Amino acid sequence: MSTTTKTEKSGSISRRDFLGSVAAAAAFTIVPRFVLGGPGYQSPSDMVNLAGIGVGAQGGGDIRNIATPDVPIQRSTVGYHRFGYPYGGIAPQAQARRRAGGVANSDATIQLGDAASGQTFKHANIYALCDVDHDYAGHIMAGYPKAKRYHDFREMLDNEKEIDAVLIGTPDHTHAVIASYAMKAGKHVFVEKPMAKTIYETRFLRDLARETGVVTQMGNQGHNMEGTRQAVEWIRSGVIGDVTEVHMWTNRPTIWRQGHFPRPTEAPIPANLRYDLWLGPAPERPYSPEVLHFNWRGYWDYGTGAMGDMGAHTFNAPIWALDLGYPTKIQATSTPYNDVFLPLGESMTYEFPARGNMPPVKVTWQDGGLKPARPAELEADRQLREVLYIGTKGKMMHGTTGAFPELIPDREYSVPATLPRPKSVYVDFIEAIKEGRKAANDFEFAAKMTEIMLLTNIAVASQRINRTLEYDAENMRITNLPEANDYFHYEYRNGWSL
Repeated sequence: MSTTTKTEKSGSISRRDFLGSVAAAAAFTIVPRFVLGGPGYQSPSDMVNLAGIGVGAQGGGDIRNIATPDVPIQRSTVGYHRFGYPYGGIAPQAQARRRAGGVANSDATIQLGDAASGQTFKHANIYALCDVDHDYAGHIMAGYPKAKRYHDFREMLDNEKEIDAVLIGTPDHTHAVIASYAMKAGKHVFVEKPMAKTIYETRFLRDLARETGVVTQMGNQGHNMEGTRQAVEWIRSGVIGDVTEVHMWTNRPTIWRQGHFPRPTEAPIPANLRYDLWLGPAPERPYSPEVLHFNWRGYWDYGTGAMGDMGAHTFNAPIWALDLGYPTKIQATSTPYNDVFLPLGESMTYEFPARGNMPPVKVTWQDGGLKPARPAELEADRQLREVLYIGTKGKMMHGTTGAFPELIPDREYSVPATLPRPKSVYVDFIEAIKEGRKAANDFEFAAKMTEIMLLTNIAVASQRINRTLEYDAENMRITNLPEANDYFHYEYRNGWSL
């Protein structure tokens, strides 16, 4: 929270306090801009002070969707990991089109927002940038030269009381500790997907959001996209009847290592890297450039695998459209793996119970390029998309983020738009802060989705027991395999806590 200032004692109000008071009173009154000082005037409530934490890659892309850089950004050339992905590079944007040339590219990492428009914009003030490696994140920091720079998010949040919100783009294993620290400091939080690394962390953040009342958003860009909302409306309209099965798949992992491999050889820690801060709550392990700054996603210690990378995009529309709660049974098979790396390929089955007048649903997930069987009704040479629904009256499919729903066999279909069409997750987050409302993909929805996603890794880690896991969501317990409950969280390193 902001410290008391001389201005406040004199009966005036600070910019940060004004921002909070306007948000709280948004439902009561809005002061017209011209009353405050003419068409060019910018009121204190118009500009949120945002801090980016972990901005070398995805987080940097997110920042660029909040505000156009003041200085044109040159992509980093710090180095390359062994699989050829550039350190500091931003993942490619999807150029999805409904069967353009007969193929829809809907499985690329989505980075949608105003940054793709070519226009100049500033939805918030980039007040500070924090990264454990200023060389790795240097291209982003150079683009916002007025932003204050930090290595340690704790030091930044303790010192910079004018920060209103944070955007977290760090590896999965540090999402929860950073988000928790920020929320306890009264900051609004945007955290990249997955929301957290463990189910315990996910529920902790959800409950903390309820307690603090801050605005929260998970970086699931597809949640606010037209395709996702169309897919939900199509399913709810009953076009394919009652849905009894959903099959999902992804080609990930593609450019990072997973499988049965030894831990890479230790190497000297670069002078530019605050490695202890990068490790955060994770177990003490020797540094290797094979892990940082990109390959961490395939390691049990830091990442959540293909599901953590793509599950929020792919699972989003099915959970929403079918009002899915938590599964009661989960079963997994996978390719070989060890205690260092997650497997290269997985096959999952979830069983969801009936909801009201909706029947039980069986959901499958496959990664590593494995796909479900093609429906007999799917025309030859027509691509099987990443989400397939089986209903009592037909079949439907769409891309990873709900993109371009299609019926099987192909035919035109449309329904009236009944869901709101919010702006991108980035603009929605900033506007929610100023308007004193929830963001579209807040921690209530995101926590449930992330918990379902993370059950995948628990099932994979438990598969050698040869048992279908039975889940009691109310008590957050696997009831037929007590040892599986050890995977719901882990012991943090000394000095780290939620």
